[in-house]
Amino acid sequence: MSKEMRELLNQLKNKQNTAKELLNKEGVTKEEIDAAKEEIATIKAKIEALKEIEDEKNFDDGAQVNNVNEEVEATKEGAFVNAIKSVGGYAKVSAEEKEILNATTMTEGVPEDGGLTVPQDIRTRIKELRRSYPDALENYVNVETVTTLSGSRVIEKEADYIPFDNVDEAADFPEMEGPQFEQIEYKVKKKGGILKFSRELLQDTAENILRYIEKWTAKKGKVTRNALILKVLDEVFGVEKVPVTSLDDLKDIFNVELDPAFELTSIVIMNQDTFNHFDKMKDNDGKYVLQPDPTQATRKLLFGKYPIVKVSNKTLPTDTDTNKATIYCGDLNEGITIFDREALGLEFNDKSDSTWNKDLIAMKARERLDIKAVDKKAVVVGEIDLTVVPEV
Repeated sequence: MSKEMRELLNQLKNKQNTAKELLNKEGVTKEEIDAAKEEIATIKAKIEALKEIEDEKNFDDGAQVNNVNEEVEATKEGAFVNAIKSVGGYAKVSAEEKEILNATTMTEGVPEDGGLTVPQDIRTRIKELRRSYPDALENYVNVETVTTLSGSRVIEKEADYIPFDNVDEAADFPEMEGPQFEQIEYKVKKKGGILKFSRELLQDTAENILRYIEKWTAKKGKVTRNALILKVLDEVFGVEKVPVTSLDDLKDIFNVELDPAFELTSIVIMNQDTFNHFDKMKDNDGKYVLQPDPTQATRKLLFGKYPIVKVSNKTLPTDTDTNKATIYCGDLNEGITIFDREALGLEFNDKSDSTWNKDLIAMKARERLDIKAVDKKAVVVGEIDLTVVPEV
């Protein structure tokens, strides 16, 4: 593949990513969308024209672009792995591979002393893998991709609606109360950590190295976001926890504490101890309280309609002193928003004493985000005493 073709394909990918971010931008105009579409169409036309000039092998119109893209992805993956190995002197990065890395990175270029930024396809796979975990709470909240480090959103303040007054014939219309709004401000914070690789690991196959990095980063990302979401749930929604000593107490949460608007979108989050507590419980007819979800065989429903999200006791621990556990009920998508800067980066270095003397390579991972409560009435936090058998 020629240098010109690689450049055009990278331009296309970058323009497509920019277009996706544009669609999530507030106040985007039709003119901006049309301009982005036109730029993408122009680059695609250039790619097709260059293919004819270079007289590539016989591909049909649809498969041709895909095959070329797959070749570029494979080349990027090899360049990325060689860049990792080159930090410890186990491989060399060719001039062509440096060009590929520079053309596909998210931030600065590749320094000669071993620093490294990550191709966009690595970022995408990490995100998908992170969200694939069933106990990833990120899947249940609102995630908004942002392109700035700080900002704000204006939302309607919860208020009681007063009916219209009667208006007599030919009489003046009375003034009515207007809507009230509040501002939600976010400020992106940096999260990260360092992982050290052994020399032997870097001498392993390219696929194993990449998968190891992806899985480690995805797990750390999931744990980080889970902790931040639970922190908001406890500090904002859980100031006053509702005691749960019976199933009727749980029904009161859904029937009375939560607005009926959340009836069809509410879920229940509980830890393993709480799930086990309810999973063994039967009603007066001898049927288990938790029923299988007919749409997902591995998931269970509370009262036949509220999906249960079971998280690890490590993520949501039971208080061992009181033997009480927290349970979250409601619509987390309406209650919490992650302002996701989506700037996940990996850097490698083996020059510090802590790594060089031990034949290790250090990898630094970072991401930037902020999490805010939006609708403070969308979630109710309960507390259950696991020593008490709830009344049916």
